Amino acid sequence: MAMAADDIAALIRAALPDASVEITDLAGDGDHYSARVVSSAFTGKSRVQQHKLVYEALGGRMGGALHALQLTTAVPN
Repeated sequence: MAMAADDIAALIRAALPDASVEITDLAGDGDHYSARVVSSAFTGKSRVQQHKLVYEALGGRMGGALHALQLTTAVPN
């Protein structure tokens, strides 16, 4: 079952309220996305820790409702 891009962004923003989230549907199938997430919550965290925060925001949907998410994270400038 696919997820809508807006639903993915909403989950991330719910967990990281200051986040800027850009979602791109990579294959047009609603199942393969890229996400660029910028949040001050990432400050001082390793890239792995940043990605873990985003995956936690998705509440276990990775590998189920959401098949693939290419993730880029950054702290605000």
